[in-house]
Amino acid sequence: MSAIGRAIWYIESHFAKDITLEQIADAAGLSRYHLSRVFGLATGHSISAYIRGRRLSSAALLLANGNSTILEVALDAGYGSHEAFTRAFREQFGMTPESIRKQRHLRNIELMEPIRMDDTRKLKIEPPRFEEGTALLLAGLEETYAYNRTEGIPSLWQRFNTHFGHIPGQRGNVAYGVCTHADAEAGSFRYMAAVEVGDADALPKGFSTLRLPKQRYAVFLHRGHISAISTTAHEIFGTWFPQSGLEHGETPDLIERYDERFDPDSGMGIVEMWVPIKQ
Repeated sequence: MSAIGRAIWYIESHFAKDITLEQIADAAGLSRYHLSRVFGLATGHSISAYIRGRRLSSAALLLANGNSTILEVALDAGYGSHEAFTRAFREQFGMTPESIRKQRHLRNIELMEPIRMDDTRKLKIEPPRFEEGTALLLAGLEETYAYNRTEGIPSLWQRFNTHFGHIPGQRGNVAYGVCTHADAEAGSFRYMAAVEVGDADALPKGFSTLRLPKQRYAVFLHRGHISAISTTAHEIFGTWFPQSGLEHGETPDLIERYDERFDPDSGMGIVEMWVPIKQ
């Protein structure tokens, strides 16, 4: 079982009571820092959001069955008051506990289902090569996305591609998708569609810049359609990295490198995925 699979197993076996990040990390065989960083990349959820969603989904099932009072369900879910439970429940499902208990069904809410523990092992990736990456100045468009709400990334690329090829100072014809600022608590990350530039002068309106240091990378290949790139990322961060004995570098979290082997019109081809590692 992968390290992320072990973490999921521990959460699924213990989420009904208080559990700590340290306990989950110990069960996974990872540091708390590394687990927090890769769990969202591998599953699409932050650890805290997954635990909260699983607890509230379990509570929703109890409420729909009507066998317990709302206060009993709230206490079992780890909430100290009816008010705190109702607030969290409404944020999760858009409905109150009273409404679920009254209607006696869950057809109009989306429960947080348990993640299949083998999901991060469906794809077998090729061993990476290792590269000494040069320092880069990147410029492009960026947005913040939730781990489980990345469907807006293609439209970001669509906007960026109207500038590609005639960005002031652009170097070469390679595009970069850069993931930074992974926030385990918020369950979000920053994504930039970018190119390398010689300087930051006269950039189009709305463009941001990012300086990347010279550092060592493990370079993986994603083959096939771009829509499945998250599956490759899940395998890298959920299985390969925990087993590698290496430590992730400080920034960025991941670089997608799009060269002439990728066709942006069809979404097919080869994408290099550069993961910084500590020396």
